[in-house]
Amino acid sequence: MTTSHDNDCAPVAPIRTTTSASTRPKIAGGPAPESPYPIKMNGTVIKGFGRGSKDLGIPTANLPEEAIAAQEDKMVTGIYYGWAQVVVRTTPEDHHRLHPNNTDTPASTTESTSTTSSTEGSLTNPSSVARSASSSSSSLATSCPATVYPMVMSLGWNPFYKNEKKSAEVHIMHNFHRDFYGDELRVVVLGYIRPELDYTTLEALIEDINIDIEVAHRSLERPDYAAFKEDPLFLQL
Repeated sequence: MTTSHDNDCAPVAPIRTTTSASTRPKIAGGPAPESPYPIKMNGTVIKGFGRGSKDLGIPTANLPEEAIAAQEDKMVTGIYYGWAQVVVRTTPEDHHRLHPNNTDTPASTTESTSTTSSTEGSLTNPSSVARSASSSSSSLATSCPATVYPMVMSLGWNPFYKNEKKSAEVHIMHNFHRDFYGDELRVVVLGYIRPELDYTTLEALIEDINIDIEVAHRSLERPDYAAFKEDPLFLQL
């Protein structure tokens, strides 16, 4: 299997040209996670492509290459769901030092009453449950584990943007108030939603991302999936 260090070329992804909202299943996986899940990944958040927030409205946090390589034999490219936790390892002074020219405003999206994104992309849609993925003061506690949130993760080359390097981009479904470059991201992957696709329009990508978020929420509500919020990975200080 090609590793994250072998960037020869990305596999050709199927192209989606028409809407799939009415035909896609709204839940993924069986009643309980099955092998190879759970898959655990963690690492220091690195600088990504910056498209999730700017192009699509939902920021994503990128895991480092070594985190991808460690689990590569268990994972094909595509969209996954599970739980995520950010453990803050930096201070505001660190963020200013690392990103002195960063003028981006923190993304903030709101939760609606309906449930319904990831991935290379992320998006805004008033009828979806969309949250931003930056970092939060809620994760600053050192005397107890940081909060665990649902997530969707895109693993692959993001063919719509023709990336030349494999990435793991995690969208955490919660409102945060700053980025978390340099902080620790922990994820427990519990299921697979769909393969990577290429798109003829940005709107088609955004539609699928919205559905990905809905699928993740519904899938994680099941008791055997919800139990992994207490995984030992998340209990480490």
